[in-house]
Amino acid sequence: MKYCILFFLLLPIFTSAAEIPLEKGMIIKKSVTIIPASYALVADTSFKNPLIIIDGKDIVIDFNNAILQDTTDIQQPDKFHGLAILIKKGSSNIILKNANIHGYKIAVLADSVFNLTIDKCNFSYNYRQQLHSNWKREDISDWLSFHHNEKNEWLRYGAGIYLTHCNKAVIKNNIVNNGMCGLLMTNCNNAEIFDNNFSFNSALGIGMYRSSNNHIYHNRLDFNVRGFSFNKYYRGQDSAGILVFEQCSNNIFAYNSVTHSGDGFFLWAGQHTMDTGEGGCNDNIIYNNDFSYAPTNGIEVTFSRNYIRQNTINGCDNGIWGGYSYNTSILENRFLNNNVAIAIEHGQKNSIFVNGFNNNKTSIKLWSREKQPADWIYAKKRNTKSKDYEIAGNRFQNEKVVYDIMGSDSLLLAWNGKYSCTTTYKLGEKISNLDTVRENNYVNSFNLDKRDTAINFIPIKTIPFNSFHYGRNNIRITSWGPYDFSYPLLFLDSINNGNYYFSVLHQSGSWKEIKSNGFKIISSMADQLVAKADSSVKDRSLQLQYTGSAFTDMFGKKIQAGKVYTFGYKEFDPLCIWKVSFYKWKRSNNPNNNYKSFINALPDADFITTTKQIDYTWWGSPGNDLPKDSFAVVATTTMNLPADDYEISVTGDDMFKLFIDKKKVIDVWNKKFTDLDENTHHAIKLHLEGKHDFLLVHAENESLADLVFYIKPENE
Repeated sequence: MKYCILFFLLLPIFTSAAEIPLEKGMIIKKSVTIIPASYALVADTSFKNPLIIIDGKDIVIDFNNAILQDTTDIQQPDKFHGLAILIKKGSSNIILKNANIHGYKIAVLADSVFNLTIDKCNFSYNYRQQLHSNWKREDISDWLSFHHNEKNEWLRYGAGIYLTHCNKAVIKNNIVNNGMCGLLMTNCNNAEIFDNNFSFNSALGIGMYRSSNNHIYHNRLDFNVRGFSFNKYYRGQDSAGILVFEQCSNNIFAYNSVTHSGDGFFLWAGQHTMDTGEGGCNDNIIYNNDFSYAPTNGIEVTFSRNYIRQNTINGCDNGIWGGYSYNTSILENRFLNNNVAIAIEHGQKNSIFVNGFNNNKTSIKLWSREKQPADWIYAKKRNTKSKDYEIAGNRFQNEKVVYDIMGSDSLLLAWNGKYSCTTTYKLGEKISNLDTVRENNYVNSFNLDKRDTAINFIPIKTIPFNSFHYGRNNIRITSWGPYDFSYPLLFLDSINNGNYYFSVLHQSGSWKEIKSNGFKIISSMADQLVAKADSSVKDRSLQLQYTGSAFTDMFGKKIQAGKVYTFGYKEFDPLCIWKVSFYKWKRSNNPNNNYKSFINALPDADFITTTKQIDYTWWGSPGNDLPKDSFAVVATTTMNLPADDYEISVTGDDMFKLFIDKKKVIDVWNKKFTDLDENTHHAIKLHLEGKHDFLLVHAENESLADLVFYIKPENE
């Protein structure tokens, strides 16, 4: 009898959680298993009303591979909104697993949750900005700004996972691809983040803000990139595989693949440090990662003290950018094929030991400038001289320039081997105490810093292997982010003398031309196509047909093997000529006060030109002796348009107005729209037919000036 009693006492322990369906507005307070199905649930636009709330302690929520999908058109990721799951403040010991959530601004948000685990979830194909940069030039509205997140400003970028004030989280085995941000963390400490795939996002793989003592290892964080066009521009626009921003210290980053991202690793001390001279993102260990093929910097570490060891950095603009870094150790890293392997301005007491350099244009560049920006409190509180370097035990091979140094004091160069290098020293002004007495000596061993013993309790693994093609030439940015090699794409590489050169990208299978308008194909191969454009045609297009293996398209739609799939290229040319007039304006005629009085007080145009496109970005004067600031632009044209619904948009900095047939259709005559670059782009949709007069008025106050006009049929 006693055995029967024991059996019934144990029975509740082994009873599985109840199986339930997903419903909008449900609150989960106990362990559940979701009935596997596809759930189409529309989120509210406000994050205050999440679809599902998890609230409590010691709860396991097993989605059982159920799919939660918003019904918003999947081909408009910039329209995705709302919060799918909120894990409520004060909850603890929560496990969320096996969930598939797509089509929302945020898939999962956890606020002040202790000991949260998110495991084996797929949060791909959530919110993404539509990008306006193209193959030949960038659009400033695509630039990102992470400088403030005290009030969760980063929520505007969306994320697969957003954690705030969560301690001891475990994020493992998850996938977030083809979104904007994978994982964002603010005020989160002591987390373990491993074996995730946060790749092919248009902003960040992992972003951290005021988060310390976290371990990030063995993750795939590749192709988190924007702002790049091969052989055209390589700005990155502050995208990154890993972002470490504002007072993030004592974190460990190890065994991660972080290739082909805007910056591989982007660390900035933070606004608090710049405003006070205190703190920083210090004592982070960056160990045995691959940061190759970044359009900008493989590793950026600024205004801080860190430890960088045994990383691979291949094919970047700068391997390490270390502006104002101090007491930083750079040990046993491999630098290959970079423009500059290590570039540090105003650095102090940095050690560069036992690294390998091969085929970089410049190995080590150290310098300072005459003056610091007047508004930097950091420079007033801290000594910012470039000084006290130890560079020893390194191997330089096939380098164009080994040392490019100016404006620096007290540098020790010792025991560095140089093989087949073109130039050893490129020395500028204001160098003092350069010690090269032991530079050409040989040493068998080197006593290195042992701070990397802190990683001993992280599982030793190789960097994750990826099957995609390596190299910056394989970064292709679409209007929705980086191409992920999985679906057919006709990608425009360049235009020369009216010839359009395309890459035809696809999995195993075949393609053929089915329709063209305004293009004539003049040559084609398995992966390339050249077409001649007819400059008299306004609405040009190429359509191809692919048949082959199964794939998932850029919006997450699964296409079965053998199913015919149409893809191609479209562009619209209104075939108009703009008359563009440029004016100086005096400070007494300030455009910020009153638009009408400003326009009426403009003098005669300083110069007039014509152009087929309004596509201007001025980093200085627009020419003809105009000032770099305090000028205005007035552009006019007449377009004869076929009947259609058009999307008309302008990116402008500082202020502008657009009129069509004397009717104001876009009014951005206010400096507030330039506080963030992303707010400089403005669009409307109109049905137009026949001849219409366009008037675009722009005023530049200060700094960068920008004016780009777009028009296209809405269905393109």
